[in-house]
Amino acid sequence: MTGKRLWIGVDIGGTAIKAGVVDEAGHIVEKREVPTATHEGPDRVLERLVELITQLKAVAETSGAVVGGVGVGVPGPDLDVERGVVIRAVNLGWKNVPLRDRLIAGLPGLPVSVNNDANLAALGEAWVGGGKGAQHLLLITVGTGVGGGVIIGGRVYPGADSLAGEIGHVTVRPEGGHRCNCGKTGCLETEASATAIIREAREAARSGRSPHLAGILARNGVLTARDVVEAAQAGDEVAQALFAYAGRVLGLALANAANLLNPERIVVGGGVSHAGELLFVPLQEAYRAHALPAVAKRPVVPAELGNDAGLIGAARLAMQQASPDA
Repeated sequence: MTGKRLWIGVDIGGTAIKAGVVDEAGHIVEKREVPTATHEGPDRVLERLVELITQLKAVAETSGAVVGGVGVGVPGPDLDVERGVVIRAVNLGWKNVPLRDRLIAGLPGLPVSVNNDANLAALGEAWVGGGKGAQHLLLITVGTGVGGGVIIGGRVYPGADSLAGEIGHVTVRPEGGHRCNCGKTGCLETEASATAIIREAREAARSGRSPHLAGILARNGVLTARDVVEAAQAGDEVAQALFAYAGRVLGLALANAANLLNPERIVVGGGVSHAGELLFVPLQEAYRAHALPAVAKRPVVPAELGNDAGLIGAARLAMQQASPDA
């Protein structure tokens, strides 16, 4: 026996469960993915999850290593972190699922920790990604929605109700905003997510303001965020303006959050971040304009871990639960 300790991280998504074995340097040494198959119900999903973790544990142990624990990321903010209960996960169709207890029952001897997936993405990026070396970090993910996570002292800051970091629901348009899935209007998520950009691009195509986007919509029947990026890169002014606006409101929201939290670094991830300078240039400009001078000097950087951020962060959570000084 080598005595080497490894950790298992799990990222439960609406369509796939990603899980991997991670070493103490943050490297993934084994990774697997299975369909979530939410239509089968939470009981079957949890059975599949236990099977997957058991397989990864066996792989880790063939090298003589010891698995120290399991961390699990769950989508959505309605989570009782202390008890490991998923109160509500819309993407999974779960309600009041005792995730941690069910996993502990199926994985005897393995400690299990549970947290929000965006928080764990932040933890992963702070550990070995775009925020490596930062003890205080803010992560924002801009994809179908807008999520976020806060790291203070190298650990996830949950807030009183495990809702800290929900920057997607900061109000950036107090009047006349679109209704958000959370029930409010004018949330950042309704103004700067991929969903918002596509909504406005579709309107521009149908109204004739963008012949370029109208042509794509006519050919394909739908518009995607990638279509809008390519239109902007090809010089379409409407598409460029959509990313400029999204960048400005994201920069404003990040400046306000940074003025409050004063993180060492802000990390921006998610599919929309792949738009590159189309998004980052207006975002950086707005951030510097609205942040306090000292705060504005702190860098805003792209995420580096991609789809592995949540998995790596989940493994880091397990490590920290087992070793308070980790």
